[in-house]
Amino acid sequence: MARRAAGGTGVKGARRPEVRLPVLEPYRGGELEPDGDYDGLELREADFTGQDGSGARFMDCALTGCALDETRLRHARVLDSVFSGVRGVGTDLAEATLRDVELTDARLGGPQLHGAVLERVLVRGGKIDYLNLRTARLRDVVFEGCVLVEPDFGGARLERVEFVDCVLKGADFHAATLTDVDLRGAASLEISRGLDRLSGAVISTAQLLDLAPVLAAQWGIRVEG
Repeated sequence: MARRAAGGTGVKGARRPEVRLPVLEPYRGGELEPDGDYDGLELREADFTGQDGSGARFMDCALTGCALDETRLRHARVLDSVFSGVRGVGTDLAEATLRDVELTDARLGGPQLHGAVLERVLVRGGKIDYLNLRTARLRDVVFEGCVLVEPDFGGARLERVEFVDCVLKGADFHAATLTDVDLRGAASLEISRGLDRLSGAVISTAQLLDLAPVLAAQWGIRVEG
């Protein structure tokens, strides 16, 4: 079940996930397995550094404080699950599917989600550097209270995506397609590429003024006086 976030006039709000986990079984350890099936598990403070869980399915799971450095989760399916306080560099979730997922207080560097599908996903708190979402599909996704450093949305499709009280530094929207994307709630908005792709997004008057120098430079407008 999902809850629709409040959207402004003329902008459809994102549907947030409402994850209700069952009573979970503790994870008994061992390495992740390619195409593994993880159902109803609590994975707490586990170290998955360098392990290969490509194609695995996580259903009704809670990952808390886990290390995901160079963890391979390509083509994984993460459904009705909560990731809290996970950390890692180079986590590979390329072409994965995340549906009804909450990611809170993550500390990630260079996570690979290119070609991934995100539907009803909430990213709350934490800091993610160099998030790679190139050619990904995001639908009903909310970024809330987090810091995104140089996120790459190049060629991605964003529909009903909201940025709430979060910081975007050097965001790249090159060749992206945006529909009902609400940037007004961003605490800080810095776009490095793809200003011409913001059709389908809504920004505030203050944000427009902040972006004016970049827009002028892109259009070759010289401002004097």
